[in-house]
Amino acid sequence: MCSAVKSNAWMLCPQCDLMIKLPDIPVGSRASCPRCDTSLTANWHEPRKRPTGYALAALFMLLLANLFPFVSMKVAGLTSQITLSQIPQVMVTEDYSSLATLFLLFVQAVPAYCMVTIILLVNPIPLPVRLKTGLARSLFQLRNWGMAEIFMAGVLVSFVKLMAYGDIGLETSFWPWVMFCLLQLRAFQCVDRRGLWDGLSPRPATPHSPEVGISGLEQGLRSCPCCTAILPEAEHTCPRCGVTAQARRKHSLQWTLALLLTSVLLYIPANLMPIMVTETLGSAYPSNIMAGVIVLWADGSYPVALVIFIASIMVPTLKMLAIGWLCWDASGRGRRDSHKMHKIYEVVEFVGRWSMIDVFVIAVLSALVRMGQLMNVYPAWGAVLFAMVVIITMIAAMTFDPRLTWDRVRENNMKESRLDGN
Repeated sequence: MCSAVKSNAWMLCPQCDLMIKLPDIPVGSRASCPRCDTSLTANWHEPRKRPTGYALAALFMLLLANLFPFVSMKVAGLTSQITLSQIPQVMVTEDYSSLATLFLLFVQAVPAYCMVTIILLVNPIPLPVRLKTGLARSLFQLRNWGMAEIFMAGVLVSFVKLMAYGDIGLETSFWPWVMFCLLQLRAFQCVDRRGLWDGLSPRPATPHSPEVGISGLEQGLRSCPCCTAILPEAEHTCPRCGVTAQARRKHSLQWTLALLLTSVLLYIPANLMPIMVTETLGSAYPSNIMAGVIVLWADGSYPVALVIFIASIMVPTLKMLAIGWLCWDASGRGRRDSHKMHKIYEVVEFVGRWSMIDVFVIAVLSALVRMGQLMNVYPAWGAVLFAMVVIITMIAAMTFDPRLTWDRVRENNMKESRLDGN
């Protein structure tokens, strides 16, 4: 019979700031916030062996994926073959070092770093406490910036685009890359933030006995955004992880709106300027995002056209509108439907990085379609601007403090109570 974690520890929900007394969590189960349904903590089977095994296997697959050819293309007797390492090399050759850097960081470096960090943290490896603390802080900050699975989706979309021109071959490294994407996702799933920090350092003592079901702010308490420790509201530096923060992110709405405006200004030229140039028999044909969708639709590739349209046009537009709506509601001008706004925030946080799929499609096409005078594909400045839009909107979502929405509900309830009392 599986044992349970005997813990009566207190925890503040990171999304709605509700004070919760965690029950005993059976092995294989997780605890969620009763108000906003945010996952708080989990009690995984073999919390050391499972993430270590998945992370080691993921790193081995990543090594194999970089040693051999990835995909190939054959057109009119000409064959082009690429490895993963050749993709950034081609972009650097074409003077698009910024795209090459994004590819190396988001697709290879960040996922690999996170896998190594998981292995070092979940196992009793003798490392300096400050080093382990720094690794744990960086692990959860970089987690959302790993985009190996999004690149995989971009590769599949590229295949559909290229099938009309020639034969596409899956080479030796393709399947190890697929396995790497799956294994690194599974490794992340098996790491619990609260459990990891408890294994590194004991939780600071709770300043006073908390009350269940009440906001931490009402009790003069705050949650550390990094290690989940409960601290006095006036204590800005966490004694366990060293992160400096406040009860609410300082100038959250101002930062979010500033980043949102910047992304809107960049989004317009990103859609108007060409994102790639196709050169056929010496003639160059630049195309922007919408033109690419129209060409795919005209060729009968309806599913791929819809994927590109949704990921590259619909999602960024709706995400920017949603972030603006969240700021409007958090400022006290909305209808104060906190549950609905929380769902919108979760969707915004999840789908935002998937807009990078079109950038990765261009990366694959630019590296693979090298057929001399017959056909070549090059990236264009629209792709750089579009990647900046995706990155800035991701940062905008991170700077927004979802607890502000729930604060407005609490403030309005207090006002209504005072009015009823009078």
